[in-house]
Order: sequence, then structure tokens, then C-alpha cells
Amino acid sequence: MNQQIEIKSGSKWLNSPSVIILILFLTIGLGYLISIGSTKSIIAILAIPPVLLYFNRLFVKPRIGLYSVIVLAFIAIGLTRYILNVPLGLSIDGILVLTYIALFFKLFYNKLDWAPIRNDLTFLSLIWFIYGVFEFFNPEALSRTAWFYAMRGVNLYMLLTVPLVFLMFNKVKYLYIFLYIWGAFSILATLKGIQQLYFGPDYAEQYWLDTKGAITHIIFGELRIFSFFSDAGQFGAAQGHAGIVGLLVAFNVKGWKKKLFFFLMGISGIYGMMISGTRGAISVPMAGMLLYLIHRKNFRVIFIGLILFAGIYVFFRYTYIGESNSQIRRMRTAFNPLDDASLQVRLQNRALLKTYLASRPFGGGIGSAGDWGKRFSPQGFLANVATDSWYVQIWAEQGIIGLVLHFIIIGYIMIKASFLIMFRINNQELKLIMSALASGIVGMMAASYGNGVFGQMPSGIIIYISMALLFMSKDFDNELHIKETSLLVPHK
Repeated sequence: MNQQIEIKSGSKWLNSPSVIILILFLTIGLGYLISIGSTKSIIAILAIPPVLLYFNRLFVKPRIGLYSVIVLAFIAIGLTRYILNVPLGLSIDGILVLTYIALFFKLFYNKLDWAPIRNDLTFLSLIWFIYGVFEFFNPEALSRTAWFYAMRGVNLYMLLTVPLVFLMFNKVKYLYIFLYIWGAFSILATLKGIQQLYFGPDYAEQYWLDTKGAITHIIFGELRIFSFFSDAGQFGAAQGHAGIVGLLVAFNVKGWKKKLFFFLMGISGIYGMMISGTRGAISVPMAGMLLYLIHRKNFRVIFIGLILFAGIYVFFRYTYIGESNSQIRRMRTAFNPLDDASLQVRLQNRALLKTYLASRPFGGGIGSAGDWGKRFSPQGFLANVATDSWYVQIWAEQGIIGLVLHFIIIGYIMIKASFLIMFRINNQELKLIMSALASGIVGMMAASYGNGVFGQMPSGIIIYISMALLFMSKDFDNELHIKETSLLVPHK
């Protein structure tokens, strides 16, 4: 018995002379490469073992790929301030593709059940992607390279993400894991924002401000907090999104540990939204709460909610309470649009776009406006007119046809999700969690009127995953019903 254990042990295998010689040569070789290499090459060499381990785990458990995408959606853009000249944003594309490859090899000898992805949400994602591919041939487009970079966030990620969610987040436990990952990084984002607010930016963030960020993130000498996001606008909206979802989930889940975690997610999200200095972000919790009240189908709850809305409006519109606080003072300007000079500039820009796009029903091409336009086709008209809004960007780049198609798709998604929540889900806790997810999406839709936040990271990935989870809500309800029924059946 002892002899068999000794023969099968790893230490016995390592005693083999050939293995010892191989390890010796590898050690000498790595030591030599490290001694002659730069810091980056040394880091790259040291990263080989954990990277190989990660890929091993990914191909054994492809679900890890989808978890990784959520994490990268939060941190990839922020890391580019520390790791220069490396397109870390493309890592999201790479992991999504690798997850599909891992899924293929995982089920190479087994028939993959594609039934979960044969649904209207996948079909709508495919239509939106095909329209984006069609835009590649738009004769108005000035740069095909810009199309490659820009269409990923606008048209591609939805198609890549939604089927994976249907295939791998198809149990209630994965719904909660998604919420926990989202909540954890939202809390970290606010903590990072607090560091910037009270202790100032670190060296990499200061360099980003000095080189290009200050023009939009230092207003009247005050820093707009951006955390590890691309900008303050995205940070504010994303934290408002996490805030409303976290608070609504906290009020409806069972168990004090869950309540505490999601309460922290919600409170930190709302605080992060406030310190971002992003005025339009306040529409996220307000629009989200309005949809949540509608989902409740309770006149008393709706009445109390409307009273709360009225109180918030009066506080910002007709009082000067907290005016000494720069965050509150900036938020208050969102309730005085007629006195907002930036709004007048936006209206003027939209008037220019209306004239330009009147004869261009398919727009000027994906990537022709905004930062991509300035980078790849700075001579173009759209590159020199600020779009600001997500919807204005789609209108400018994909035309009125693309904008109408986009509204039809997201409108259908939210109407069906609301129908499922109000009339098809029986489990009360699940119903209200799904209502929280839908409310967060509607809040982001409202914020996207003033800022281009809908398709940016991490919000884009969070929204697409939320959409798929909403469309699986009836399956979750059935799963919970079966579990509850099994507990009621007496065991012999």
C-alpha cells in the first residue's frame, strides 16, 4: 500500500534525472533572460506561469471567462493610465473570443445545446450587429480603422455577451454571483474616488490630467472625480446605476448578510455619483425608481414615491441647502436647464448635425464622431462637432435609420422585461431583483440622453448581461418554484 502511494506521488516523479535536468536548464535560461532584459520583459516572463494557469482554468471552466470580462470591464481602461501604449481595451474582446473557444473545446465530444440562445434577444443582438457591419460600407465614412475600434462597444459586445450569459449564467446562483462581482467593484470604485477627492490623484492619474484630462475634469479649480473609469461622466452614471440597483436589491433580498452587502453597494454607488460632479447621472436613480414604482403596481407605493420625487426636485430646484458643497452645487445646475450655458451649446451642435444629416440617412459612419473621429479622421465634420449624448452619437454615425432601429431594439427589450416582471414571475424576491435590474437599465437610458455612457465600459457589459438575465427570469422563477416544491414534499 505504502509502495503504491510512493509510486504515484508527484515528488517521486520529480526525482527523475531527466526532470531535474529540464528544471535546471529552465531555471538557468529564465535567470539569463531576466538578467539581460528590461523591466517589462522581466514582468512578462514572471507573468507566464499565472497566465498559463489562468488559461488552463478557463478551458476547464469557461464560465471563468465571463467573470473575467466583468472584471476587465471595470479595470481595463483605468489600467491604461499605468501601462502606457498597450491597448488593454482589446483584452475584453480577446477574453470573449477565448471563452467561446474554451466552450467549444469543453464540449468537443458532447453535443452543445444551443436552445438557450435561440430567442428574441439574441436575434435582436444579431440584427444590431449586422447593421453595424453594414456601416463598414458607408460611403460617408472616412476611416475603416475607426470603424473597427468604435463598432466594438456600439454593436459587437452585445452580440458576444448575450449568448454567453444564456449558456453559462442559467442558474439563480449565477445571478447572485454577477451582482456580487458588480457590487464589489462598485464599492472599490467609490473608495478610489474618495482617495482622489480627499488625497488627490496618484502619479499616473496626475499625468493623465496634465496631458489631456484637465480640460474636462478640473472645473473652476475643482477636480471632477473619475476613479478608475474612463472619465467622470462614466464614473457618475455607472455609480448611479450601481446605487439604484444595490439599494433596491438590499430592500428585497432575504438574509442580513445579503442586505448589508447590497446596502453598501447602493450607498457607495450614490455617494460615488455625487462626488463625480456629473449632473446628468442623477437621472439614473430617478428614472430607475420611477420604473420600479410602476412595476410594483401598488398605488400607495407609487404615491409615496412621487412625493419623494417631488421632495428631491424641490430640494435641488428651489432651495440653496448644501450650496457650499461643490458636488451638490453642480448637481443643482441640472435642475436649471434654461440657465445652463453648456445645454445651449449642445442644442446648437444638434442643430448643425440636423442639417448635416438631413441627406445622410445612414449617418457619417461608425467612428467618425467623438474621440475616435478626432483620432482617425480629424478633418471630418463629425469629428469637430461634439455629440455628448449616446443617442446623438448613434444618430450622427449611423443615421436616423440606425437611431430608430436602436430605439426599437431597446424599447422592445424593456417592454418585454417589464411584462415578465409584472405578470409572469411569481417569486416575490426574484421579481423585485429583476425589477431592480430593469430599473438600472432604464436609468442608464435616461442618463445617455446627456452623456455617451450606455455603451462605455463597464456599463455596456453590465447592461448586456442584465438584459439576458431579465429574459431568463421566467426560467429562474421555475427553478425556485421546483426547489420550494421539493422542500414541501415529505421525505420517506
